[in-house]
Amino acid sequence: MNSLGRHILVEYYGCDPNVMNDVSYIETEMVQAATDAGATVINSTFHHFSPWVVSGVVVIQESHLAIHTWPEYQYASVDIFTCGHEVNPWVAYKILLEKFKAENGSAIELGRGQLDVLEKINFSVEDMRVQAAQRKNPGRYSRNVWITDKDENIALSLRHTGERIFNVKSDYQMVEVFDTYAFGKTLYIDKMAMTSDKDEFVYHEMIVHPAMQTGNIKNVLVIGGGDGGAIREVLRYQNVEKVVMVEIDKVVIDACKQFFPQIASEFDNPKLQLIVGDGIDYIKNTADKSFDLIIVDSSDPVGPSEGLFSYDFYRNVYRCLTSAGIMVAQSESPHFNRDTFIEIYKCYREIFNKSNVHCYLAFIPTYPTGNWSFSFCSKGGLHPLEDFNADKAKLFSDKNKLKYYNEKVHAGAFALPTFVKEMV
Repeated sequence: MNSLGRHILVEYYGCDPNVMNDVSYIETEMVQAATDAGATVINSTFHHFSPWVVSGVVVIQESHLAIHTWPEYQYASVDIFTCGHEVNPWVAYKILLEKFKAENGSAIELGRGQLDVLEKINFSVEDMRVQAAQRKNPGRYSRNVWITDKDENIALSLRHTGERIFNVKSDYQMVEVFDTYAFGKTLYIDKMAMTSDKDEFVYHEMIVHPAMQTGNIKNVLVIGGGDGGAIREVLRYQNVEKVVMVEIDKVVIDACKQFFPQIASEFDNPKLQLIVGDGIDYIKNTADKSFDLIIVDSSDPVGPSEGLFSYDFYRNVYRCLTSAGIMVAQSESPHFNRDTFIEIYKCYREIFNKSNVHCYLAFIPTYPTGNWSFSFCSKGGLHPLEDFNADKAKLFSDKNKLKYYNEKVHAGAFALPTFVKEMV
């Protein structure tokens, strides 16, 4: 022993990129590597940053193991520092080389606190030993694992239990479910938050009830909406005769049936015709004037949802509406997706006529900025305020014990801030 501690600086090359982007796996394996090396784990703090990068640290009684990953380069940088010489950092190095599925790795060891240049002083530690003996062992180490939905300028981080309770790469996207402390179970698609136990009712009530309370709606088409929340709200109405739902990814449906039963509660309703397929193709091949209401319940305009934000798609939606039909779609955040927001409403106005296009807003905490928009587009001129019966909406919301939507929220949602009015 010629130093107070051992510090190895590690680089892993040719790692599995999926592993390098998996915060739960990395946290679990680094904790286990520390334990197998003989260290005592105190705490772990790990973050995933969308769309990729994991950064974290395992705090051990003997110091720490830290990591930062670059999945796009199949690379990880790790440093392992241990005080004393009872813990062997090279044990952890070899374990992580295997667990990260690295093609190779390199490392250099530094002795920290060289004893030949240090002078030890004497002082009484009796009181400190007494205090240490009186402390209670906290038991299992504390886990501090986060997933972050971010772009270059803004982020939402949610702390979760440390495990992904669902993780499937479908033919279209990565579908994951995390159990978060603030919002309960939360569904992520391609690392973007889609819905959560705590605030899902805001989105689903607001994408459905403003239109349902305005028009005389019997036949409904939902494009997307694989979590089942939109059809749950539509099927609260007894006068609805048929609901067709077209969702491209069965994995989303299966995940929500398993982990979000309160959202996916109407998949067995006999009024529902569930089609696992491409909504763009479905609407293209649907007969004219087939539906009183078409709800476009899509994720952001990337991946399989990208085609749901095109002029041709909305032209077909218009064609498939009855003469008094309504289209409702989520139309992004006027703060977060400003350019997309403006382009969407330009497209709506060209198809439905400016006077028949109405924007309304809702507050959804897990979506970027919390300020989210929906579009109400009428083919026959129905107006969401002039053709709205507040007394009827109040009776409905009270009877169904809705958590967000009511007659006053309906009216207020269409009262736009000046900057949003100028954008649309």
